[in-house]
Amino acid sequence: MTASSTELQRLAEKFETAASEVKDRMSWDALRLEWTGRKQGLLKSLLGRMKDILPEERRDYGQGVNRLKVRVEERLTELSEALATAERQAEQGQRALDVTLPGRQPAVGSLHPITRVNREIETIFTELGYSVADGPEIEDDFHNFEALNFPPGHPAREMQDTLFLENGMLLRTHTSPVQIRTMLKRAENPPIRVICPGRVYRNDNDLRHSPMFHQVEGLAVAEGITLGDLKGTLEAFVKRLFSAETGIRLRPSFFPFTEPSAEVDVTCPFCTGGGCAVCSQTGWMEILGSGMVDPRVLAGCGIDPDRYSGFAFGLGIDRVAMIKYGIPNIRMLFDNDERMLRQVRG
Repeated sequence: MTASSTELQRLAEKFETAASEVKDRMSWDALRLEWTGRKQGLLKSLLGRMKDILPEERRDYGQGVNRLKVRVEERLTELSEALATAERQAEQGQRALDVTLPGRQPAVGSLHPITRVNREIETIFTELGYSVADGPEIEDDFHNFEALNFPPGHPAREMQDTLFLENGMLLRTHTSPVQIRTMLKRAENPPIRVICPGRVYRNDNDLRHSPMFHQVEGLAVAEGITLGDLKGTLEAFVKRLFSAETGIRLRPSFFPFTEPSAEVDVTCPFCTGGGCAVCSQTGWMEILGSGMVDPRVLAGCGIDPDRYSGFAFGLGIDRVAMIKYGIPNIRMLFDNDERMLRQVRG
């Protein structure tokens, strides 16, 4: 055995002794740098001494250094994997469940305020004998305007701030087209009692209005329906929706598709009628529009206005949600702010 071979054997034994003393990542890193460091590692220095080895011993010396290098790298890998396993086990031990601690209650989701109000309204009216109808949000001029007594060029169309599409269609400005579709479908089979909730669109945007908002409209058609039936239905509705103490009042108004027409106010829920800044000191808050269905609308849908009469009403679900939950800005309903949603979770 040559002197160089003896030295390599001694270095291999030295490495194994040092490797057996590695207990943590710091000592492993120190061993790695000592043996495989790029600048001052022992393996690099052994290869650098090749020129000093006798020519007849260089081959054996080079093979010995390579074997030592392979062994060092394999042993370092084994140590690293063992340390990683120990570190994972230690971390898992720290995360172990302490059964003596109280349980962590998971976060509970909740319905959006608009969804809550919409479902509440649907529940109230289904208990009153109404069914729920739906229709397309992209409408044609006939269902959105003409069938509702808005002839072309009528100035009342300007109140709708309509969003038109390039193909001549439009985004519905109210859910009244669903009433038209229902009457056309059931013209030969009254009575009709239906509510029509859904999204509607108008080119309007401020603190109390949004380009997209939610409406629910109601329609009742049968023999002998009067304005008293409309008032009684709305009074029962608002008392269920807000409180038993809530009162209503009807003010004359104009809608092309109803005659007579009325705006409906409810007792301000914030001051219970005493007057406050929210209701402008009047004690009342406007909440919906209503009226008796115009005979021309009934006739246009194939319903005999001499035999049948009906009433219709509509309200903004967003406005109701703002009133019920004290939300000052309609945009908060669409910001998806979890803080606001937590406050109205109920």
